[in-house]
Amino acid sequence: MAGNREFLNRRLHSLLGVIPIGVFLMQHLVVNHFATGGPESFNRASDFMGNLPFKIVLETVIIYLPLLFHAIYGLYIAFTAKNNAGKYGYFRNWMFLLQRVSGVITLIFITWHVWETRVAAAFGAHVNFDMMANILSSPFMFTFYVIGTISTVFHFANGLWSFFVSWGITVSPRSQVISTYFTIGVFLVLSIVLIRTLLAFV
Repeated sequence: MAGNREFLNRRLHSLLGVIPIGVFLMQHLVVNHFATGGPESFNRASDFMGNLPFKIVLETVIIYLPLLFHAIYGLYIAFTAKNNAGKYGYFRNWMFLLQRVSGVITLIFITWHVWETRVAAAFGAHVNFDMMANILSSPFMFTFYVIGTISTVFHFANGLWSFFVSWGITVSPRSQVISTYFTIGVFLVLSIVLIRTLLAFV
């Protein structure tokens, strides 16, 4: 019974990491990428997202609750998993270890980012180009955001590989190799998008 519960929890954890969290991540990156078009471009995109009807309900149901479960159960996996990258050194073992490490870094980053933006907005701050430019004007914060966002897209892209395996989409060794190249491509494309976005603010 306990084994079945853990199996279902892991499947749910994997699913939520892609839908809706992964979908929201890509949408968030696309909206933020409007910063490359200048302050007005970013502010229009940000205002559109900020003025969606039922925003609080949508954020709670689609983002915060799934993210909370994914984060809590992810920490459980991270601190109970037996990492063997140092012993064996295989590529997938290293990806297994980096998935856990990037998950912890991502959680720290997202918590801080939500505090700086969404919580600040709840107390009257306006989330716009100037806010992000001010945050990223500090070399320390810019470095923190680079590390945090790179960690986030790596965690998502590498998590896609596990999602494909755990949901029976990639069963054969060949399909898993193809999936590896695909997820590396996803990581590289999203990394380029986010680096361009961060540089646009500075």
